[in-house]
Amino acid sequence: MLKEHLHIHPEVALALKEGKPVVALESTIISHGMPYPHNVAMAKEVENIIRSHGAVPATIAILHGKLKVGLTDDELELLATSHDITKASRRDLAFLVASKSHGATTVASTMIIADLAGIRVFATGGIGGVHRGAETSFDISADLIELSQTNVAVICAGAKSILDIGLTLEYLETHGVPVVGYQTKELPAFYTSKSGFGVDYQLDTSHDIALALKTKWDLGLQGGVIIANPIPKAYEMDADVINNAITTAVKLQEEAGIKGKESTPFLLSKVKELTGGDSLASNIQLVYNNAHLAAQIAVDYANLKK
Repeated sequence: MLKEHLHIHPEVALALKEGKPVVALESTIISHGMPYPHNVAMAKEVENIIRSHGAVPATIAILHGKLKVGLTDDELELLATSHDITKASRRDLAFLVASKSHGATTVASTMIIADLAGIRVFATGGIGGVHRGAETSFDISADLIELSQTNVAVICAGAKSILDIGLTLEYLETHGVPVVGYQTKELPAFYTSKSGFGVDYQLDTSHDIALALKTKWDLGLQGGVIIANPIPKAYEMDADVINNAITTAVKLQEEAGIKGKESTPFLLSKVKELTGGDSLASNIQLVYNNAHLAAQIAVDYANLKK
């Protein structure tokens, strides 16, 4: 029955069959994270970066009710331009499939579909987490729950700095999700390389990361791993500038009464506006940086599996 709903692009299917490296990519960043035409240009460049390392990109989305693993250029364009794309997390998948609708996948739903296809490495911008004020709102991203139960490594620039990073790390620790820093002992905070919070382990090569992933899953330890990859120094934003913008954006969110899955797109849009577009440029560059590392890890992981 799964084959009826899961459509894997022929290139991706062949790579998986032959044990070649594949990197999953989310689509919410295309439909809800960036304006057109930056979003489609970014999506295509990320795929090019992954190919340059010898891996196969697999952008994931729900289109016409099908779980798509690997997209055509026309499908990327649809995601980038259509206003009829639902932001899809775990709870939305069955309903979008049943109604033959479109959905852009979050970290959580991308992990689910990647796992169904047999893809273990996933590159994104930043993970969701515990939102500021969660002690009263209970606003905690489904990304964290998925990380506790789905065997996919998520390469990211840390937790989005619009979140409560301390509480996010506490949640991950409680649920046994390892947080690995790539060449850093400190968790990056999306737009900046510093957050003031440490990671569980620092690993300095893609091979070491791939070996740790293989060992974890060989031991039968269920769940994902966060690989936190700091934004390149050249594109890092000033901590005071970005933190002031986030504080203002959170206040505007509260005044507007925006909650749930609309929170992150609203906050990112406001931060972009408040920083004069600088945050968008940083966002694009950190995604490229994560794609480079994810492809290297996927190549090493595939070699270890042979």
